[in-house]
Parts: sequence; C-alpha cells; structure tokens
Amino acid sequence: MKRLLAIELQKIWKNKASRLLTFIYFILLSFIVWIASINFDLGGNQSSLAKMGIFDFPYIWHFNTYIAAYLKLFLAIVIVSMMANEYSYGTLKQNLIDGLSKKEFVLSKFYTVIIFAAASTFYIFLLSLILGLNYSATTEISVIFTGLEYLLAYFVKLIGFFSFCLLLGILIKRSAFALGFLLVWYILEGIIKGILNFSIFPEGKTASYISQFLPLESMSNLIVEPFSRLSIVKPFGPQMGISEIKDYGVHWYSLLIVLVWTLIFVYSSFKLLEKRDL
Repeated sequence: MKRLLAIELQKIWKNKASRLLTFIYFILLSFIVWIASINFDLGGNQSSLAKMGIFDFPYIWHFNTYIAAYLKLFLAIVIVSMMANEYSYGTLKQNLIDGLSKKEFVLSKFYTVIIFAAASTFYIFLLSLILGLNYSATTEISVIFTGLEYLLAYFVKLIGFFSFCLLLGILIKRSAFALGFLLVWYILEGIIKGILNFSIFPEGKTASYISQFLPLESMSNLIVEPFSRLSIVKPFGPQMGISEIKDYGVHWYSLLIVLVWTLIFVYSSFKLLEKRDL
C-alpha cells in the first residue's frame, strides 16, 4: 500500500496544476473562518453569523461539513486529471510494463482518494474545533464531541464522490469531458427525481425512497441542509415549507448506500481497465 500510494502522490506533486488545485482547495476551506466576520443589520442592530450560533457546538460539525462538501469539486478535478494524465503522458502503460498490475493501479488511485478524503476531514475537524472553542457558547467536553458523526458522513461522502470521479476518468480519458459528464449525470438525476416526484409518485414518500439510491443523491442525503436548525430560522420554517420534524441525523443506511456505490465504482474501474486494450 505504501509503495502504491507513494507512486501516486509523487505524480500529483510533480504536476503543477494538481498541486495548485489541492492548495486552492484547502485555502478555500479556510475561508469558513471568514464567515465568522460577516456582519449584517438585524432590526437596527449589528450582528454576525457567528453570533447566530453557526459555530456553536455541536451544530458546528453539521454546518462546516455541509459547507465544505460544496468545495469537493476542486479535488474532483485533481482526481479526474490524475487519470487523464495517465493516458496523455503514457504513464499508465509504462507502469504496467514496469510490473504494476491493473488491480494495483486501480488500488493506488483509490488509496489516493482515501488520503484526500481523510486529509480534508481532518482539516475540517481541526478548523471546526478551533472555531467552536472561540465562538461556541458551550465548550463542555461532552457537548464538543457530540455530533462527530457528521465528520464520518463527510468522509464517506468524499470517498464516494471521488471514486465516481475516478471511474469517469478511466471511462472517458479526458478530464474536461469527464467533468462534463459529471454535470450531465447530476442533471439526469434531477430529471429522474422530478419525474418520480411529480409524475409517477406525486404523493407519499415513495419517490424519496427510490431516489435515495441514486449515486449523487445518496451522497447528498448523508448531510442535509443545516440552516433550518438555527434558532433564528426555526420560526420561519413553516413559511418556507420546512417541516418542524425534519430529520437532520446521519443514518447507517445512508452510509451503507454510499459505501455500496463506492465498491461498485472501484470494481467497475478495475473491470473497465482490465478489458481495455492499452
């Protein structure tokens, strides 16, 4: 594992574009700190988002992982480019000639996916801990470490998404087209959800039950929006169509669905590479 991971990290580090995107990604994650300084007028009084409780424990774990998940596209570009470069520079064929099996090749990419996801999760953990200790109204140990399941959901979400990007990179070979296909897939899932909700199952929860098994939708369901949990927003919930009994939790079955998709993506990547004439 160490050998395979070392090979991949060396490739990424030597690629200026991948190195730059990785740095930009972690810099943008740090901008969550900037949110604390945003001030606004509330009934003639100056307030800030931090004072609204977005950095209070345990809510901060939910809020920060939800916001950070939107930035995953930067690392997705790195993952897709990582595969595209293998074809463009002929390193894939050279690695196989040098004795690396196709299974080891796919595993090396997947290990890189895990490292990216773990590094991002750990960074969000540290960032949230620092912000929470500075702005949270409560800093009791029991409260601080409540809600860490959102970090697990964030980690699984990144692994699932990056594994999907890895498959697209192997399938399409060109990073721009692979990312374009990712957008098309996102739109396609939206259309499927719309058909299920408004045409086939307009009433009840059948549509939601079915759509939760769609790849991107299953990842999205891991961490639901946190804004309606804020005390300042709750009174307006009914007006915005937000149910007072909305479920914000991280569920084992949601994690399982994404993990199953991850296995499918990685296995499909291997089978595709195995059958392809390089």
